Amino acid sequence: MTTFYIEQFGCRATQADGAALERQLIERGCTSARNASAADIVVVNTCTVTASADAQARDAIRKLHAANPSVRFVVTGCYAQRAPEELRQLPGVVWVVGNSHKPQIPDLVETISVEKRPARSDEFFPLSVISRASQPETHQSAELLIGDIFEQQTLLSSPVFGGEGNHTRPTLKIQDGCNSRCSFCVIPFVRGKSRSLPPETVIRELQKLSQSGFREIVLSGINLGTYGRDLSPRVEFEDLLRRILDETNVERLRISSIEPMDVTRDLVELFASTERLAQHFHMPLQSASDRILAAMHRWYRAEHYARRVELIHERLSNAAIGADVIAGFPGETEDDHAATLAFIEARPFTYLHVFSYSKRPGTKAASLPNHVPGSVIKRRARELRALGERKAAAFRQKQMGRNLRVLTLHPSEDCASTRTPALSTNYIRFLVEGVFPANQWLDVKPSGSQENSLLGQVCEFDLAPASFQLS
Repeated sequence: MTTFYIEQFGCRATQADGAALERQLIERGCTSARNASAADIVVVNTCTVTASADAQARDAIRKLHAANPSVRFVVTGCYAQRAPEELRQLPGVVWVVGNSHKPQIPDLVETISVEKRPARSDEFFPLSVISRASQPETHQSAELLIGDIFEQQTLLSSPVFGGEGNHTRPTLKIQDGCNSRCSFCVIPFVRGKSRSLPPETVIRELQKLSQSGFREIVLSGINLGTYGRDLSPRVEFEDLLRRILDETNVERLRISSIEPMDVTRDLVELFASTERLAQHFHMPLQSASDRILAAMHRWYRAEHYARRVELIHERLSNAAIGADVIAGFPGETEDDHAATLAFIEARPFTYLHVFSYSKRPGTKAASLPNHVPGSVIKRRARELRALGERKAAAFRQKQMGRNLRVLTLHPSEDCASTRTPALSTNYIRFLVEGVFPANQWLDVKPSGSQENSLLGQVCEFDLAPASFQLS
């Protein structure tokens, strides 16, 4: 019986792909190993959003191979789709499978004989994403299965249970791909056009999770606000949320990220109308300089984004509002950077995800002039992160004196044994005094702060039983 292990990198969408592959492999009779060293086959599910993500995947393969040279690697994901030739030379890699052919991995795993398959192969499939006229070459280290991703419409989806909090807060990917062409982003080239999980499938998956006892579920996607535009008949994301509220018993639904122009007044009103939608909006900003936004091929300007923040804050004054920001985009001046800092400072952001610009081959930004020196990018990123930490601390302080309902999480190794980690609707991490089971609602009152968390005292709690057995 073949044993496998999935080594995950990257975003929730990549993790969802890995969860779907794990479910399919188990259904084929394969056994999930406790760790990579105990597996016959390791599926490395890669990310390529930055150069450091690429390096992490390469380093992981080398280290895992050094620890167990008999392990065979199937490398897949966004890095595999973008640069398969870089990965095929790594030790122990027998297949490089792009996102275009990821659904075929269970079939490939069945064909790999650990005892008989040679570590090196003399043939591979033509690499159609590079050249449809490619001919098989010889003496290569791995076979390639990469195609034109824009021709396939499969959306791998399965709830993700790993990662911090996700043992109690599963993530369900309902959308993949992106039709936008931001000049810095390689994702549309490695994930293809936007495609959506049919609403009936979404409802069915959420019903299963809810019936299994999960109280908060996170919806994710590459460009979540475009959900349903590819379906026939077309489905609006807001309408999907209404169906979920009407047709499932999900107690709290959280959305992972949404583009600012998809945050409409009607959507905000829907969030304000029910406690079942988490008061949490993550909207990529990237820059508050209109000149840089134009160079990024973003389809809004700073004033448009500001109005979305105002819409949220007017109706949900305690909602979490987070943003992605890129430091050091090509041509970014000190004035551009200062404009971004001032924009964020003046508005009720509650946290930031800061990314140092990383040149991605094949993107328009890679060929732009005036790339910013690395030392300057690092300094600007530090300044943005420091501002994000100040905004987060101010938001936590604003919650003092309020009663908040939180969901208890599984404790981490560094969590004190007398406190229980929990998460509020507005994305604040709590350390609650006392030991409580995971996946329970607690009404708490903030009593202080510790690093990036609030300390909480219990007012009331609901210990209704919860089962985590998925059918």
